[in-house]
Amino acid sequence: MASEEQMVRAVHDYIAAFDKRDPELAVALYADNATVEDPVGTPPIRGSAAIRDFYTQVMRTGAKLRLQGEIRSAANYAAFAFSACFDPAGEKRIEVIDIFRFDDQGKVLEMRAYWGPGNRHGFKK
Repeated sequence: MASEEQMVRAVHDYIAAFDKRDPELAVALYADNATVEDPVGTPPIRGSAAIRDFYTQVMRTGAKLRLQGEIRSAANYAAFAFSACFDPAGEKRIEVIDIFRFDDQGKVLEMRAYWGPGNRHGFKK
């Protein structure tokens, strides 16, 4: 089972990947057979190549992630709330809760992002 320290470090490394706009840092957190569902309800993105493409596109938006509260972890899961900010003041943002499921080596097997239209702020409607 992944340790709490591994899971918390992975979340911080995920935030750092966005700060650096480095999709390779994000992809390195994932197991080879991982899935990303962002947002929940959309078709899952499967495997390293597709996940790399996803993060390359997302990071081109310039989004910076700001944690909102503590990281919660239990068993092989970590949940964390954050704002994806698209301007320095954070007026244009999406409020998100991500849940990571980890394998026993501390790699992310599954990422699910919970957000919807009501969590988008400062965007044109």
